[in-house]
Amino acid sequence: RGLWACHRGPELGGQGYGQVKLALMNEILGRSTWAPIIFGTQAPDTGNAEIIAHYGTDEQKERYLRPLLEGEIFSCYSMTEPQGGSDPALFETRAIRDGDEWVINGWKYFSSNARTSSFLIVMAITDPETDVYRGMSMVLVPTDTPGVEIERNIGLMGERVPGSGMHALIHYHDVRVPAESLLGGEGQAFVIAQTRLGGGRVHHAMRTVGMAKRALDMLGERAVSRKTRDGVLADKQSVRDYVADSYIELLQFRLLVMYVAWSIDQKADPKAIRRDIAAIKVLTPKVLHDVTQRAIQVHGAIGVSDE
Repeated sequence: RGLWACHRGPELGGQGYGQVKLALMNEILGRSTWAPIIFGTQAPDTGNAEIIAHYGTDEQKERYLRPLLEGEIFSCYSMTEPQGGSDPALFETRAIRDGDEWVINGWKYFSSNARTSSFLIVMAITDPETDVYRGMSMVLVPTDTPGVEIERNIGLMGERVPGSGMHALIHYHDVRVPAESLLGGEGQAFVIAQTRLGGGRVHHAMRTVGMAKRALDMLGERAVSRKTRDGVLADKQSVRDYVADSYIELLQFRLLVMYVAWSIDQKADPKAIRRDIAAIKVLTPKVLHDVTQRAIQVHGAIGVSDE
């Protein structure tokens, strides 16, 4: 109780936790697949809620933010494109003003949660004559708007049931939304995106710490319980190296993430924070891979099974 959507301020039903407190909380939640949803800290909803709270109009907050924070709906952040990945300089999706409406055409890839979302935040080009930093805008689009066509839902490694993936390929075909659907004003997409991604990367990184800690715990339990001809796996030097390397790597990563969280709370130099946020983004998958790979190896065949 009292821990729902703690990233939001009291006026929005949260606790108003800073990044350090949120980091420590997400470290605990990271040990469970379902914990982020139960505590209202799941992606992409946390980031979407943050930017609507920061840049949205009163009408947008009432329509999208309130039910999102109350856990009544899910949302989607539709940014990545098939030909350009996540590089806005290569995006092609356009939003063209037509009277009192915006008309969106283009393709978006890996739009997470689209299949269960009530609305999408679409990053689109609104002024192709200027640079990428000023020529793109964020548009709030109800998922059931005519022309929003989910071509297929892409699954990730480990999602064994075809069609059960949560990352959509979406075709926006003459999608019309009211002019007031812009979030934060025309040409503000890049600034909004940076606001959204900074804190979110800290949360993801600390959930990764929680997952990696769980993998390390399982590695240790396996090492001391699996008997061999002349003892247990924990007696083997190579297994001890696995444990030591995982512990060291995980501790270093955790301290770096906590430093970044502290820096954000202290409102340090934005350029320095951006550099350090990029560093933890790079390290997050590497640390998780390294620790879980060692745990898999110590478990043998069981490590790649669903036992």
